[in-house]
Amino acid sequence: MKYLIRHFFIIIIIALQLISVTGLSQSKSLSDSSNLKLLVAARDIMLDAKTCSLITLDEEGRARARAMDPFIPEQDFTVWFGTTSKSRKVTQIKNDSRVTLYYFDVETEGYVVINGTAMLVSDEVNIKKYWKEEWASFYPNKKENYILIKVIPSWLEVLSSAHGIYNNPTTWQPPVVSFD
Repeated sequence: MKYLIRHFFIIIIIALQLISVTGLSQSKSLSDSSNLKLLVAARDIMLDAKTCSLITLDEEGRARARAMDPFIPEQDFTVWFGTTSKSRKVTQIKNDSRVTLYYFDVETEGYVVINGTAMLVSDEVNIKKYWKEEWASFYPNKKENYILIKVIPSWLEVLSSAHGIYNNPTTWQPPVVSFD
């Protein structure tokens, strides 16, 4: 029952957000029930996975992946992370803001890939909003060393047999939702 209530609540939130999101691709109708199904599944997987991989590009164009502890995705699937301002990922994002996020739910073997643009954010309002007290020991000088990474999605793909979402049987391409 708890799962059904959570699932229903998520559907309502996403439906309301889709109505107000103007960035969703015109090739995808806002009333398209398949998009809604994909977004509900994606949010479920992202919440259940708890962690994800943030993939950046280094100065030679090589992909660099690391495990991250994301905040709960916003209604428009924007994802926030906290990190030290001295990390390699910060330098890599300054050089090339294109990033990929990969969420994998071990229990259901469903996954979500988000391709988007990262921004570095250090204003006080967001620093307070996106902070976990259990991180205090990692950031003894939070004011100088803590920075946020905001990932604005361009598109996402999702695969989840638990949600009845499968890839193309010929190309293996998972279903995609575009936010551009």
